[in-house]
Amino acid sequence: MFIAQKTDDGRITGKISFYCKASEVSRQAFYDYLERKDEPWKYQALADAMMKIHAEDECNADYGRVRMYQALTYRQEIGEFTDVHLPCEATVRKVMEEINLIHKPKRKLGGITKADRKARKSDDLLKRDFTADEPFRKCVTDITEVKAKDGKLYVSAIFDCYDLMPNGLAMADNMRAELCSQTVKNACLHYPKICGAIIHSDRGSQYTSAVYRTAIQKYGIVQSMNSAGGRCHDNARCESIWARMKEELFYNRGRKSENFTIAELKTMVWRYFMSYWSNRRICSSIGGLPPAVKRQRFYAELSAA
Repeated sequence: MFIAQKTDDGRITGKISFYCKASEVSRQAFYDYLERKDEPWKYQALADAMMKIHAEDECNADYGRVRMYQALTYRQEIGEFTDVHLPCEATVRKVMEEINLIHKPKRKLGGITKADRKARKSDDLLKRDFTADEPFRKCVTDITEVKAKDGKLYVSAIFDCYDLMPNGLAMADNMRAELCSQTVKNACLHYPKICGAIIHSDRGSQYTSAVYRTAIQKYGIVQSMNSAGGRCHDNARCESIWARMKEELFYNRGRKSENFTIAELKTMVWRYFMSYWSNRRICSSIGGLPPAVKRQRFYAELSAA
């Protein structure tokens, strides 16, 4: 491109040799470039499909090459973008770089729950194995803090290890044990099949409290906790979901949660998990599908069998 600009697309023949030598480009390569420079970009259809996915939701701006590739694959499976040739992931990344869709690095977060060393603990039944063969068998739960203009919002959720579906969600302006017990009640109200499941948490005082234990015993929940002296990796699934929620709602959008009230943040978080995350977000760890689609396919296959 540089040589073409300096030689008026090869019309100034006297300078071609000089610029080719200075740029360490052969004359043949330069002439090949001139022949194809006016041809349409062979990845234009792919780029247009990526831009459409990117524009559908502001949180889609955080898609990296893996999730973008999985999103394109999924959309073709349901009958969209059928005229688009889908290359390998490496090519998808190159095209994303060309159209400036590469997202920012991840932000590392810390936990907020504190362990009660005197309280009775439960065994670690998951042992960092966050996979499941079917829904409502293994779940993870945790609390995260979001700073607001008028205080702090605490979000408690229960996520299914099979499809990452938020089975239970509760929010409050405090992080008392009642918030966690309400999360369990909400999950069992909307998904009765969760009764009897394993729900894994850290060793925070909320999860060792009498209030929480009463709630899980009422619904037949089997409690699991991080191992003794455990680290955040013992509940890495939940930690990673909180990180992605904050990145996609705030950090990568260039906005601060402190600019919103608690009521506004509740609406944003609810819509994120119940609308975007559950139904539209491509999740790499479950095969590049939205959680609701993963669950629907499980029951469809079960019915067929």
